Amino acid sequence: MAAKKSEASARLCPICRKPATPDSYPFCSTRCADVDLHRWLGGVYAIPADDEDDEEMPDPGDGDALQ
Repeated sequence: MAAKKSEASARLCPICRKPATPDSYPFCSTRCADVDLHRWLGGVYAIPADDEDDEEMPDPGDGDALQ
């Protein structure tokens, strides 16, 4: 467990850049963890999607695609 404490103190909180704590790792506090969660739920963080796959799929209204 001592290794985890040293690892947590060596890393910085991704929200405020203060040293992370073992109790809230990888954050420095539950406040920063809540800020991060709010950003995910609010859509601030998003994984970019590539819409090229949609062009390859047949049009659902096209009757030839089912034959």
